[in-house]
Amino acid sequence: MSKIDKNDFLKSNPFSYSLNKDGKMMISYQGKNILILKGKKAGQMAKKLENKSDFDQQLVLAKLTGNFKRGNEKQNKEK
Repeated sequence: MSKIDKNDFLKSNPFSYSLNKDGKMMISYQGKNILILKGKKAGQMAKKLENKSDFDQQLVLAKLTGNFKRGNEKQNKEK
């Protein structure tokens, strides 16, 4: 078991990214956009992700997005 991904969470590829024509990078988590990079930062990140394996891409995206889920998100529950 890897010390980096103890629960094998990144194997399910929860993060994805796409580059737009205008140079923006859209980063998604389980299909929902969570981060948009523009300009120089988007170009640098695209270059960084270019020749990495799937696991390494997932790791870079997870580190980039940081701790965006804190457990206090609203749940869609009907009462």
